[in-house]
Amino acid sequence: MRRRDFIKAIVGSSVAWPLTARAQQDQRVRRIAVLMNLGSDDPQSKVRIAAFIQGLQQLGWTDGSDMRIETRWSMGDPDRARRYATELVTLAPDVILADGGTTVGPLQHVTRTVPVIFVNVTDPVAAGFVDNLARPGGNASGFTLFEYAISAKWLELLKETAPAVTRVAVFYNPALASGRGQLSEIQAAARSLSMELRPVDLRDTSEIDRTVVAFASSSSNAGLLVTANSLADVHREMIITLAVRSRLVAIYPFRYYATSGGLISYGPDLVDPYRRAAAYVDRILKGEKPADLPVQAPTKYELVINLKTAKALGLSVPQSLLSRADDVIE
Repeated sequence: MRRRDFIKAIVGSSVAWPLTARAQQDQRVRRIAVLMNLGSDDPQSKVRIAAFIQGLQQLGWTDGSDMRIETRWSMGDPDRARRYATELVTLAPDVILADGGTTVGPLQHVTRTVPVIFVNVTDPVAAGFVDNLARPGGNASGFTLFEYAISAKWLELLKETAPAVTRVAVFYNPALASGRGQLSEIQAAARSLSMELRPVDLRDTSEIDRTVVAFASSSSNAGLLVTANSLADVHREMIITLAVRSRLVAIYPFRYYATSGGLISYGPDLVDPYRRAAAYVDRILKGEKPADLPVQAPTKYELVINLKTAKALGLSVPQSLLSRADDVIE
């Protein structure tokens, strides 16, 4: 080979090598971990995961091709959440999707370096997940559930639905900052509405039936308010059945309570954040950091009324409320 041709070959190969290496690096399979706070057989889990995967597909990612998703299900159980958080971090994922505050805490206890994108977290600042909403500053960012003020709105809607109600059982989780924050807003609203509250700790699920039956039987003007928390989500079928059986006027935080037989629900769309989270995961996989991604708030709230349940309770829902509903289940 002539000297000039030999030098050209060497230079050509030195240019081609980094291009080839870079292409191989870009083609590596990315690992995405997902920690859900519901069960694998819960219809809501399936809808949320499907929305997340669809969002990734729209951004050009294909599960099983250039990405692989590892999912675990905590079912609202703190011990499961801690165990699966450790298990998922051990897999060395590129990014973790965390479903609700009960999963973010355990994950950050295990790692402060693996990127975490959370969805449906009530107060990530108070929980210590981020420094502030505009500049999270750590390894986590994502999408909030709502502000605590909506908790007062639940009580107001309950009173508007059934003005005669004067006593309300409130299902909440006192172990969580979000549980205490929601209850505080509800208590403030109760004073202005002259309503008496009976807080019920959801952690002792074995006592829920007995507590609610006793509460309902003690007054004909009783109602039920279920705050947003994973324990209520996991046991929602039981809670809805119990409320109807006890003839309690009840309000719930999310649409799927009303579609499952609950009287009224008011809250944000819980599926949309999973589609939006896909965009944040995409940005993380392309080199951005959670510390630089602002925490975003919900964009849509829904009021859903189940008239079938209202009829079973012998309740006539005010027309003023029906006219404002986003969906009325006949």
